[in-house]
Amino acid sequence: MKSVGHATNSELIEALRLRYPGVSATTVHRVTARMVERDELCYAPGGKDNAMRFDGNLTPHDHFLCEQCGMIKDAELSVAVRPLIERAIGDGCSISGRLTVFGRCKQCSGG
Repeated sequence: MKSVGHATNSELIEALRLRYPGVSATTVHRVTARMVERDELCYAPGGKDNAMRFDGNLTPHDHFLCEQCGMIKDAELSVAVRPLIERAIGDGCSISGRLTVFGRCKQCSGG
């Protein structure tokens, strides 16, 4: 899973068929669904095409998503950003879950 990053089922099928040409799309869909149910795989933010993406990194982490090319990158934002967001919301509210920050990657920014 790590070799294909934040992959869609289609990307996983394509990668698997290089080694297992007979693997069916149904099998891959079924296996990814079971892996999510068993907490062996989790969902990543949808890319530019809004396709469902999977993340093999099960440790709590956040993401950066390029709005132009759809590149998704793991990021650790929690320690620095969550307290700022909670203060901005106010009223003693706390946030939970993963954060996704949108922007443009270095390649799309021309840098």
